[in-house]
Amino acid sequence: MRTVAIYAAAALAEIAGCFAFWAWLRLGHSAVWAAAGVVALITFAWLLTLVEVEHAGRAYAVYGGVYIAATLVWLRVVEGFEPDRWDLIGGAVALGGAAIILWGPRAA
Repeated sequence: MRTVAIYAAAALAEIAGCFAFWAWLRLGHSAVWAAAGVVALITFAWLLTLVEVEHAGRAYAVYGGVYIAATLVWLRVVEGFEPDRWDLIGGAVALGGAAIILWGPRAA
């Protein structure tokens, strides 16, 4: 459960950090948004180091699936746009792949 919470927090931090830059550069908000974005992106990177897997690449691969699903939640909650069925199917497939990579049986 701890691993899932870390991945969820990392996704929130990365999406918020990237959105902060979007708000600064595309929506005309002040550069303070960019500064907040940098802090959020540093937090994201730090959080991924807390995941207990043997290899960084595996941690990043699992995170990719979590990120896809989290962006769809962001799309709905923050941007107010309803994901369609293809978005939801894709998110479910991505999470399924992430679960296989994270919890699949490994040879000793």
